[in-house]
Amino acid sequence: MKRRIIETADGSRTILIEEWQEQYHSLHGAIAEAYHVFLKSGLYKVPEADVAILEIGFGTGLNAIITLLEAEQRSLTVRYTGLEAFPVKIEELNQLNYVEMLGKSELSKPFREMHEIPWGKAHPITQDFSLTKLNLDFRDFSSAPSYNLIYFDAFGPRVQPELWTPEVFSAMYEALLPSGILVTYSAKGSVRRAMQEAGFLVEKLPGPPGKREMLRAVKTDVTSTASLS
Repeated sequence: MKRRIIETADGSRTILIEEWQEQYHSLHGAIAEAYHVFLKSGLYKVPEADVAILEIGFGTGLNAIITLLEAEQRSLTVRYTGLEAFPVKIEELNQLNYVEMLGKSELSKPFREMHEIPWGKAHPITQDFSLTKLNLDFRDFSSAPSYNLIYFDAFGPRVQPELWTPEVFSAMYEALLPSGILVTYSAKGSVRRAMQEAGFLVEKLPGPPGKREMLRAVKTDVTSTASLS
């Protein structure tokens, strides 16, 4: 499939898959979306200082590098696992401008290292941030309860509905520790119902720029609708 680099509304770049008319990040701002969905609505709600994160759709590494930056600023220890079925090419990564847009030149080395480390093993990117990348189909992933937080950043249900099913979310539920959180940019009714069928307590939240709503799901036996906001 043909892919090309495009600029989003906040100046940060993303990758467009032309055949699907689907991009890796929001056209209304790649960095803005990442902060709103995955940090503000996810990482900031995790009470632990030692955080295990699973990302479904490692892609460009944007979510990982801003998580590393936030971890340093918040004195967190992060063990990050990123799943990706189709790794981004180096020539594409070289055109992305996240480090420049974040105004943090010191992130150049860790961002490059995130993409250069071998797959399948944990690698320390900084003293307090380790990364394990797994090159596999999301539907083939399973884990005992190990994670505090899941960034569910797969391509949208319009183009890959098979990744947004009760079966996939059941695997996510099993991978989370008690009270673990899953966040995603999608707010489709079918996605919410699939999460609920898997056992999650699901709430709608205000979405990132250009999107009215998003979803956050919590692994809990409590049947109340209390919000984490």
